[in-house]
Amino acid sequence: MKTCYYKTLGVERTATADEIKKSYRKLAMKYHPDRNPDNKEAEDKFKAAAEAYEVLGDADKRKVYDQYGFEGLQNTGYSGPGDFNDIFSHFGDIFGDLFGMGGGGQRRQGPSQGSDLRYDLQISFMEAVHGVEKELEITKRDTCWTCEGSGLRPGHQPQTCPTCRGVGQVRISQGPFSIAQTCPRCHGSGKVITSPCTDCGGAGRIKQQKTLSVRIPAGVDEGDRVRLSGEGEPGTNGGPPGDLYVQVHIKPHAVFQRDHDDLHCEMPVSFAAAALGGDIDIPTLDASARIRIPPETQSGKTFRLRGKGIKGVRSSTHGDLMCHVVVETPVNLTARQKELLREFGEIEGNNNTDGDGFLKKLFQKSA
Repeated sequence: MKTCYYKTLGVERTATADEIKKSYRKLAMKYHPDRNPDNKEAEDKFKAAAEAYEVLGDADKRKVYDQYGFEGLQNTGYSGPGDFNDIFSHFGDIFGDLFGMGGGGQRRQGPSQGSDLRYDLQISFMEAVHGVEKELEITKRDTCWTCEGSGLRPGHQPQTCPTCRGVGQVRISQGPFSIAQTCPRCHGSGKVITSPCTDCGGAGRIKQQKTLSVRIPAGVDEGDRVRLSGEGEPGTNGGPPGDLYVQVHIKPHAVFQRDHDDLHCEMPVSFAAAALGGDIDIPTLDASARIRIPPETQSGKTFRLRGKGIKGVRSSTHGDLMCHVVVETPVNLTARQKELLREFGEIEGNNNTDGDGFLKKLFQKSA
């Protein structure tokens, strides 16, 4: 004995067409054979839901069923939706929504944007600081000029795909059921090229070298990207081209090291200048600057020069320059210099009358 169609779909007799369709979609997703392989109970429930929807989803059939029941439908010649192939044919739009398949109708691919490309560009440190314009030599696929991207020899037309007969899909049997998949020959277009363009071989694209000019903005940092709109791969089916992204890599500098917008550099200072103090010149991005170091400056001391750093691409002000003092040990001493240093060492030792020299302190602490 058949179960009431309304009960099968789990809706009231007053349900709207949208409510009936929504309930059927839910049941079809739950009991579809692809999701329940080798499950006879799920297969029966799937077929029952499909039969109920075929009746209640059709205004004329539903009217007959509401007035005369199952017998009334049989008197009209209705005998159910048939096997899985018939169900798929009747409700292909629903299965297309649920499982990404077309219901026997042709699925055409719409316009698609082309792929983006990447180009790695190495520039000098100072080019990154001040900005630079570079020319790039790239090899990429571009639309074939001969066939204008159609892949066809001029004067010829595409032919209907013999594999899918222009539908764009083929059916693959899985036991008693079949599933629609994109045609492997025409890739869903329903057309094939029998007279391909001699220049691109039917691909619609050719590889070619192209020279592009790119402006690298001042303050660019390692890993930053510059986008050249529309210079990527061409689109398909009339879609827009992709973009070209220029990835910036910066060579190390002999003096400066960058930390965001700040710069760091080591500042060699003579032994005498560090001990007595004085004015010294230090390099900057533009020229040089003179700073005064105080007497008895130790190695590692840092001097900050504000505004002498980099103005980054996304910054409104310049960073700072950090100068780290490195006291130089004198080399290649003359006899007189050695004599003076020995004298200095003796004086330094004699002044240390408290006996708390470095080594003594060290041994005392480790004892």
